[in-house]
This record gives sequence, structure tokens and C-alpha cells, in this order.
Amino acid sequence: MQIPGHIEPVVTPRVQVPRADGRVELVGLSKPEIRAALASAGLDLKAARLRAKQIWHWIYNRGVSDFAAMTDIAKVQQPWLAERFVISRPAIVTAQTSTDGTRKWLLKGADGEEFEMVFIPDADRGTLCVSSQVGCTLNCRFCYTGTMRLVRNLSPAEIVGQVMLARDSLSEWPSSTEGRLLTNIVMMGMGEPLYNFDNVRDALKIVMDGDGLALSKRRITLSTSGVVPMIARAGEEIGVNLAVSLHAVTKEIRDEIVPLNRKYGLEELLAACAAYPGANNARRITFEYVMLAGKNDSDDDARELVRLLKAYRLPAKVNLIPFNPWPGAAYETSPPERVKAFSNIVFEAGISAPIRTPRGRDIMAACGQLKSASVKLSRAELDRIAEDKQAALG
Repeated sequence: MQIPGHIEPVVTPRVQVPRADGRVELVGLSKPEIRAALASAGLDLKAARLRAKQIWHWIYNRGVSDFAAMTDIAKVQQPWLAERFVISRPAIVTAQTSTDGTRKWLLKGADGEEFEMVFIPDADRGTLCVSSQVGCTLNCRFCYTGTMRLVRNLSPAEIVGQVMLARDSLSEWPSSTEGRLLTNIVMMGMGEPLYNFDNVRDALKIVMDGDGLALSKRRITLSTSGVVPMIARAGEEIGVNLAVSLHAVTKEIRDEIVPLNRKYGLEELLAACAAYPGANNARRITFEYVMLAGKNDSDDDARELVRLLKAYRLPAKVNLIPFNPWPGAAYETSPPERVKAFSNIVFEAGISAPIRTPRGRDIMAACGQLKSASVKLSRAELDRIAEDKQAALG
């Protein structure tokens, strides 16, 4: 069956355009890269080494973006730095807060391209859902982002900048691990992180740096739709928790809803997960499974899921995600009793299968609902468009 929509077999994102003012963005650069940038601008190596250490501290421990606020840097040198370098965040286009406390930001890069991030507060944690691309090269049919084309990869500055912007909004500077509201990061926003591997890796190294944003790798999860050749590299070079968008247990259904399955099949994907460095019973791989009514939610599907996970001896947890609707979606959410029955079968087989509570649906911030747009419609307008499309289909 031909799947409607755009599928890019080769990832060819547009290269990000340099800043119009010619200044070098320091956010997203490693310590050696900041040192090299300062040296290239004219500082001798000793001075560049000292200034790089100072600037790094101000950026990531204090949240400062103005060189004039860096009190241990000579006042005569502060304008020199400001002329050549910049410490910025993505621009906020819109900010929304759900009735359940979930917050969503529509952000804009220096070239005007837009992307979204979401913060989900809970009693014992606060999770930031971070985007890795503008748009997405995949075409997962349950996902609103999948209706977009890939525009470009996000830079390390834009990925790290999302974390810093969230900390700005939560008033969490200076750096402290005590009482922090933002405790976890999930690379589950717009885009496929493993198709922007280098930038995601470099950004997360800064987030995990003990002298940087200092978030433990055990509190960071990277989600992939199944880019098999990059999974081992992710484990070796990044080392964070792995989540896999599984969503189906047969080739026919997964080919339909996650078209990447045509390139990297279930068996190949599960074998790569079984070999993921660091995976064990204390650090399980999360398999995300969106519940689609009449499509992938039967008792037989649940039993096949258990069989597959046990056949590959996977230390696994299954996140069951009620489908979050969006305008024009081809699927419906499984009834609660069907989701519960599915969960019970998996749980009784000894595999954790919690049902995720949808968050931020009223502001289109829930899983699978992210999509950037310059003109943001109200929920009532979106619902009306969906109703009109349904009526047109008869």
C-alpha cells in the first residue's frame, strides 16, 4: 500500500545560514572550540585559555548572555568580546501554558525557521522535550510533525539553547542541582535525533558536562524511530538512555505507520537494541507504543510484543501512549479499556507497561502533536478544520 505523504530516502537538510552580523555564537561550542575561537580573534593562547574558562562558567553556571555582566573580565575587553561574539537563545515566538501546567514554546532560529519545545512538570520531576530538527525527514503517520518536510538540522547552539531558555523561564540560574524544576531531558521533540547525530551529540555533551549544565546522562533519554546504523554510535558516543518508537509488532503495520521500517526492519532494530551499550535491567530500553484503535491494540499484538522482547532478551519497559489527535489524522485513540487490557497482558508477562497520561493536549503539546507554523490557530479553529475534513471524507 502506498503511504500518502512525503518520504525522504536520503537526509539532505539545508545548511544553516551564518549570522548576518558575522559574530560567532559561543553557545553550543565545546571548551576547546571557545578557546580556539578566542585565539582566532586575536587573543594569545594563555589569555584565550583563561577567558574561555571564565566565559564557559558565565554561560552555563550563571546563565549570563551579556559580556558586560561578566565581572571577572576586564571592562576594556568586554566591548571587544561583544563585537566579535554572541551568547544567545532561540527567540520566543509564542509561549503557551496548558490547563495541566504543561508549557510549550514556539521558537525561532536566527534564520527565521521555527521549532517547538515542551516542558512537562510532575510532582517529582520536570521534563523538557527538546527538538533536534526543523521539521522531520520521516513520515510516521500518527505524528503531526511527520506531515512536515525536513527544513534543516538544529545546531548545537539551538539544541543547548532550548535547555538554557527553559532554565531562564523557570528562573533556575545560577546552576544548582538542589530543588531544580528541570530534572530530565527527552530528545523527543521535532525531528529524528539520529539523523542529526553530530549536533545532538555535541549539544548533549555540554548538557552533561559537570562544569556545564551538569545534567546526568541517566536523566537524559534519546528517542529514535529506528535509525539502526546509528544506535550503537549513540550508545558509545553519547551514552544516554535509549527510547525506541516501536508502535507495531508486524511488518505490515509498522511499514504503514513508521515507514522507516521498510529500510530497517523489526528484527534488525531489535537486534541493535539488544546490543545497545549499557543496557541492562537497571537501565532498561524504553519502547514507545502509541495505541491506535483497531490498528495495533489487540490482545494478539500485546502477546507478540512480549514474544519479541523476550526473544531478543531485551531489558525493556513499554510506554503505552494513548494516541493524541491532530487535524487530519487518519487514526483514532484506543478506548481506555483496550489500552488497559493490552497493558495487563504485557505486565503479566513480567514487563513493565505503564500507560502514559496525555499532557498538554489543549495546546497541542502532547506526544506526536508538535508542528511549527508561523500562524498558530486556536484549538477551536483546529477542531473545526478536522471536522470539515471528516465531513468531506463522508
